[in-house]
Amino acid sequence: MRALAVALLNLTGLGLGYVLMGRWLRAILCGVATGWMLFAALPADPDGVSGGLVAGYLLVLAVAALDGAWTARRAAVGGSWRPVVAACAGLVLLAVPAGGAVYYDSARDEAVEQMLLDRLDEGDRAVETASAKSFDAGRTDYRSALAVYRELGEDHPGSRAGKLVPGRLDAFYKAIAAPYRQKKHCEAIEPLTYLRSVPDSIDAALLGKLARYPDEPLADSMYACGVSQLRDGTAELSGGALGELLRTFPGSPQAGKVGSAVSEEITARTDAVRGSDPCAATEDLRQLRSSVAALQDKDISALALTADGGIRNGVYACGLDEFKDKQFEEARKTLTGFADTYRKDERRARAKDIAIAAEIADTRAAAGKRLPPAHAPGGSRMELVISNDAPDGVEVLYTGPVTGRVDIKGCGSCTPYSWSLGALRACKAAGKSYPQVTLRLPAGEYHFLYKHRVGSGGSGITGAGVSSYADGSTIQPGYRYTGCTYVTSSPSFGGGLTDTVSTG
Repeated sequence: MRALAVALLNLTGLGLGYVLMGRWLRAILCGVATGWMLFAALPADPDGVSGGLVAGYLLVLAVAALDGAWTARRAAVGGSWRPVVAACAGLVLLAVPAGGAVYYDSARDEAVEQMLLDRLDEGDRAVETASAKSFDAGRTDYRSALAVYRELGEDHPGSRAGKLVPGRLDAFYKAIAAPYRQKKHCEAIEPLTYLRSVPDSIDAALLGKLARYPDEPLADSMYACGVSQLRDGTAELSGGALGELLRTFPGSPQAGKVGSAVSEEITARTDAVRGSDPCAATEDLRQLRSSVAALQDKDISALALTADGGIRNGVYACGLDEFKDKQFEEARKTLTGFADTYRKDERRARAKDIAIAAEIADTRAAAGKRLPPAHAPGGSRMELVISNDAPDGVEVLYTGPVTGRVDIKGCGSCTPYSWSLGALRACKAAGKSYPQVTLRLPAGEYHFLYKHRVGSGGSGITGAGVSSYADGSTIQPGYRYTGCTYVTSSPSFGGGLTDTVSTG
């Protein structure tokens, strides 16, 4: 009974069996072993105590129990303690390490729960941090948070933290979709597109209805953003957000509204070319046409053709506006392009006349005081015969009551004159035939631009270098006028042209 009592008391880990026998050193060693075990195990953490340490401690207890039992059988024990009472006390005191083990397991479970809750807080902080940034800047934080929620929801669904994951995912979705709720539709497209990919990386049971949530807001955002892109001219050649809508949600109600939105915008832009800034409106309409033509839906992309008439009117109006604003070079390019592109348009001849006037006005500003008349005046016309005493071809542009251009071939046998002799001898060689043209012009004030193309020889005006000379003349009724173009060799004129106009 003594041996049993000592063994049971030593199994408590406190060395009480040795205390009863007066073996103080051994009792102290048992206390040290237990203290070391408590030091290593407390406070409880999720990882618990290593198996080697537990096995070593149990071995110490077993050795202490066996040694104590053996010692109690062989040694006389003094004092007044009763072996039976001691054995019963040992049995009762065994509840201390047993209860400690149970408590430790409970504490360890709580430590695990706290660890998981800390992980949940970590995910929440990542969402909070990301929501204070743009989606691009916060994308990494959102992914980190989703990884935390996925781990807790899938690997620890029964934990307190795991049970909170569905609510956290709802907050996660709301944080990412914030631009949509703020009606920042273009900004909302990228984060909502990301939310559509979330079900690919997390258990659908955790998401529930959230798995289908992004579709409707994303379609709304694509439509609203696409329409705004059409209006402000920022739609890409791929069709912008409307193109994404038609590719991603072709059968959605939002996609069904694209056609009418495009038609309305084309109509508005077409009307705008008649406004105060036809050049900008025309460019906007061109860009709109390109964006609409890029849309995948054939019925919608076909609407781009309805913008052609507006673009045509806009180009013409732009050229006139540039002329009125004294932007003569731009007006010439715009209206020349109009005449070259729209050969069957009834305004083609008028556009060519204004382009001629603009080209003259770019050198002689007086020619751009007003648009050339839309119709030639009636009444008699006077002859203006212009001869060319230059070795290369000359193009003559004129504007006034009527506008036009003519070409005069080069005079192959002609040579440049000195500056002092040009006006005296040009076009006056006896018996010599000079290339010439005859213009029949109504009376009025005219502006001329002579363009001599160096290197064109006698074949017209297709040479490389160009020198120009502009002048003005008044055509009076009852007169016949003559003019002569020639080239001087004076360095100060660089081979430029002069002309003479005389009455007869």
